[in-house]
Amino acid sequence: MTPPLAVRMMRPIAGLLAPGGRRARLSILIYHRVRPEPDPMLPGDPDAATFRWQMETVSGLFRVLPLAEAAARLQRGSLPPRAACITFDDGYADNHDVALPILQSLGLPATFFVATGFLDGGMMFNDRILETIRRLSPGLQDLGFLGLGMREIPVEMEARHALAMEAIRAVKHLSGEERSQRAAALQALSPSPLPRDLMMTTAQVRALDAAGMEIGGHTHTHPILARLPGPAAKEEIARGKAILESMLGHRIRVFAYPNGKPGKDYGLEHVGMVRDCGFDAAVATAWGVSTASRDPFQLARFTPWDTTPIPFALRLGRNLLRNSPDQAR
Repeated sequence: MTPPLAVRMMRPIAGLLAPGGRRARLSILIYHRVRPEPDPMLPGDPDAATFRWQMETVSGLFRVLPLAEAAARLQRGSLPPRAACITFDDGYADNHDVALPILQSLGLPATFFVATGFLDGGMMFNDRILETIRRLSPGLQDLGFLGLGMREIPVEMEARHALAMEAIRAVKHLSGEERSQRAAALQALSPSPLPRDLMMTTAQVRALDAAGMEIGGHTHTHPILARLPGPAAKEEIARGKAILESMLGHRIRVFAYPNGKPGKDYGLEHVGMVRDCGFDAAVATAWGVSTASRDPFQLARFTPWDTTPIPFALRLGRNLLRNSPDQAR
């Protein structure tokens, strides 16, 4: 595959901004889902056609490495110029069904962080909210149990997406039990069953692994670690790792903090827990690049959201200029 001319012209600039060796600057991209077709209820997630040109652009600008290898080489000072990683959070089935064939066709490795508690038919609280609001009949609905009061359920899916995001934000930082109860109360209003195949099966995780993709830990039930007592947080981290290692028959080396905002969603105590559980590196959701001076258990990641190739490529380049992202301290 030959990258577009504009991308080829930007590659020397990317090399200057992201040299290799001791001055290396590692870019790590975050994805969650890749839909077969555009979905107005998931406007932040690319469809297959968009994901393909995004990966073509990334491949044209960067040298893509598995995360565990990149993290180790960053510390050793042996990263190549323009190094980057591609990561996916949570464990959605379309990672296997849609993203994997595109990655394979372009020869790109990726890392998939899997929350093990939702495999084989489970559903995360945010998806229960989103999929219920997708199905509700238009008209007034009492959403007081979500803290939203009486709300109009719009006809347009774009407006429903905005309402779903508001509902998710309203309960996101509640305790896991309370968050689940409120999502269940909303789900009870759905006029039709919610899907049971949003998340990967055990077989699909094994297939990603067998295809040469990297599998990482993401806790068991995706709690915000800072909201848990210390022992419960460590149990979440360790349990997810143990389940994946039993499933795949080898060590899991990398971890992603749920939600991932340094100092808010996780703290230094959780960084220590991840290290103590036997991981080699971990990623947050602070924008920017990582250098050899950065804590390898708080590597930076970002999500470029542009919908056309040139702005997408420019944002990848601008991110290379941010080399002091936030860390838990």
